[in-house]
Amino acid sequence: MSKFIQLHILTSYPPSNINRDDMGRPKTAKMGGVDRLRISSQSLKRSWRTSDLFESSLCGHIGTRTKELGVDIYKKMIAASIKPKDAKEWSKSIAGTFGKLKAEDKKDPDSLVDLEIEQLAHVSPEERSAIDTLVNTLISEKRAPGADELQLLRHPETAVDIALFGRMLASRPEFNMEAACQVAHAISVHPVVIEDDYFTAVDDLNNGVDDMGAAHIGESGFAAALFYIYLCIDKEMLLKNLGNNNSLVQKTLGALVEAAIKVSPEGKQNSFGSRAWASYCLAEKGDEQPRSLSVAYLKPVTGTNYCEDAIKAIKRTCENMDKVYEVVNPNRKELNAISGEGSLSELINFVKE
Repeated sequence: MSKFIQLHILTSYPPSNINRDDMGRPKTAKMGGVDRLRISSQSLKRSWRTSDLFESSLCGHIGTRTKELGVDIYKKMIAASIKPKDAKEWSKSIAGTFGKLKAEDKKDPDSLVDLEIEQLAHVSPEERSAIDTLVNTLISEKRAPGADELQLLRHPETAVDIALFGRMLASRPEFNMEAACQVAHAISVHPVVIEDDYFTAVDDLNNGVDDMGAAHIGESGFAAALFYIYLCIDKEMLLKNLGNNNSLVQKTLGALVEAAIKVSPEGKQNSFGSRAWASYCLAEKGDEQPRSLSVAYLKPVTGTNYCEDAIKAIKRTCENMDKVYEVVNPNRKELNAISGEGSLSELINFVKE
């Protein structure tokens, strides 16, 4: 079995703002002496793991990232007519298993802030099932949970998103999981200039007799770019993380590849409709130490044929690295939507086999 699987993807987005900074503008990075557009790895991973495509392929094997586990449990208990005081104490006991809870709001006794976990907890399907079973038991028996019943943490062996992207529980490190998939921040292969969209909204009931002005005026930053996206999957670790369930590993790899190629981050999609499929993907398998091919774009692509030039650059870099590092018989598969070569099914089967 090849230890590492690497994906090198080129995806072009038209004018958009799919991943914003703290000022609401598209994220950027300086590379090769010029400004590039950037999509954070967090944005990419979230868009993939929460996509309909991922859900349809891996239903029942996706965890839940939340701070509001205690709030959710509390609401279920209140709906089942448990006294608010009891419901709150029992909910805090359960949620506290997954992390330190926030302090109580002394100014607002009705606040549920002290039911929230301070940091996002990634709860596996096994753990969620155990929580639901315990909550139903407490409701039916109208009692507090026992200490042994609060041993709810599990080593998640069916949560594919935790297996891929890892989990950290500061208070219970024995239940942490090392990520089997690393995702780089996507960067544009060419220089970018962020522009501003000045827009107005018109009041439909304004007949213009007394006021010809707009009902709303705003600005939104945007830019268009061809992105290089890089993923590295440690297949041996993924197999270990999923309890040596090879069938689930195959499903996970297939869903991840398709999501990475087809699913777009959701930022400002209603304003820009910037959904896109990859124009090019190079998949690699082997035991060689992984390496990104972002160096192909240290010299930014220029001219008017970004996509074809970017494909040529990544192929040239790959060939040159093979030569100087004496890589023998590299195992690769391409999908090229520009030239019409390869297919998604062939690429997925190559990664899975």
